[in-house]
Amino acid sequence: MSRVAKNPIVLPQGVQVALSAEEISVKGPLGAIQFAANPAVKVEQEGDSLLCRPVDGMPNAGALSGTVRAIVANMVTGVSKGFERKLTLVGVGYRAQAQGDTLNLTLGFSHPVAHKMPAGVKAETPTQTEILIKGVDKQLVGQVAAEIRAYRKPEPYKGKGVRYSDEVIVLKETKKK
Repeated sequence: MSRVAKNPIVLPQGVQVALSAEEISVKGPLGAIQFAANPAVKVEQEGDSLLCRPVDGMPNAGALSGTVRAIVANMVTGVSKGFERKLTLVGVGYRAQAQGDTLNLTLGFSHPVAHKMPAGVKAETPTQTEILIKGVDKQLVGQVAAEIRAYRKPEPYKGKGVRYSDEVIVLKETKKK
């Protein structure tokens, strides 16, 4: 059995979990998330904690129990605290502006880039060169951040582009004569 799955998931105040054979749904102060339950893993609620146990006789049940435990723990964290990813724009004239559910980017192209945010994810721009992506679903927040970064990845010579705030770009030396 996975060592990760042996740790119980502690439910904070205000978080409710509904368990069924097909779905696990978590509801909290920031929103609600559903996850299709895996038949190889049994999720049980004991008091104010959740336990993930593998079902005997199912292939890969031990490995899947750790995966399911991590996903459910991220769901609980998402509906109670939320997740955020910070992006930084580096380059002359690179700007971002959030308007409703659309993020308008000026990234040195001949046209502006308008990125539509999916449901459950919000974008904020504290400054013109910073983007904060917030939501309750960790996977969706990371996916949206990766899509925005993909418009203009940081290049290795000057470091211009869209990068994560904690990302370190190793700059290459230019060719010498």
